[in-house]
Amino acid sequence: MAALTRVSPYQSHKLSLVNQRLPELSSSLVKNTSSFVSFPKKNKKFCRFSVLAMADLNTSTVLVTGAGGRTGSIVYKKLKERSETYTARGLVRTEESKQKVGGADDVYIGDIRNIESLVPAIQGIDALVILTSAVPKMKPGYDPTKGGRPEFYFEDGANPEQVDWIGQKNQIDAAKAAGVKRIVLVGSMGGTNPNHPLNSLGNGNILIWKRKAEQYLADSGIPYTIIRAGGLQDKEGGIRELLVGKDDELLETETKTVARTDVAEVCIQALQYEEAKFKAFDLASKPEGTGTPTKDFKALFAQISTRF
Repeated sequence: MAALTRVSPYQSHKLSLVNQRLPELSSSLVKNTSSFVSFPKKNKKFCRFSVLAMADLNTSTVLVTGAGGRTGSIVYKKLKERSETYTARGLVRTEESKQKVGGADDVYIGDIRNIESLVPAIQGIDALVILTSAVPKMKPGYDPTKGGRPEFYFEDGANPEQVDWIGQKNQIDAAKAAGVKRIVLVGSMGGTNPNHPLNSLGNGNILIWKRKAEQYLADSGIPYTIIRAGGLQDKEGGIRELLVGKDDELLETETKTVARTDVAEVCIQALQYEEAKFKAFDLASKPEGTGTPTKDFKALFAQISTRF
């Protein structure tokens, strides 16, 4: 008896997709049988037909912008690990960031504030995961021993209006022009409160600009998933029960943080399920050791009813 081979969940998912397409593929092959067998082996059309026949089994190409960031790099690496299902691309700002995530040819350098620089990375992709964000920097000279609060600023040309609004709008416009079929955008909880402390950092109003970009995506007509993450933690993922909510309700509870790795996983899972399309939600998790670690993402997305 032949030895049994263990199939990973991702291979199983891929096989399921292929099995669903078998009748369609078989029909297509039958229709083209006469032309297929009539080509001599050295005829270039033979090779062309073979490639077209296999095109239905290709992986989905997914671009992760902000791939040099702490969460974006996790999404990019997770996609690379699932090459049976996805072909990963990354977009970063600098050569330094490109090398930080491995320096592969599938990592593009571009400026989200310049829509033309995004075209090479976006052309030919099936889905886009937006993880770009303005980052406030602490002004030098702060001494915690003296009390008071540190002051923050945004670098010239990299404030929230330019990055979280114009930059994300450019990505959405470029994706729409390229015929991208799905966009996942990662934002932040707190956007319902104009007076949220994050808006005061560097006078950037970062949550306001993020919310404007989210609305633009929701109005774009492109199938979307908007994930408004809670406080991001650099902790192990896959070991906590994830919670979804709306309108910042989770901020009123004790469960308002989430691991970056879990956010990355939700981004990828959102690409797979119809239950995640045209939905926006807050994301947090229960503390480690409480609840049941989330494994059924289809059920998680099915809980969500909010489009924005």
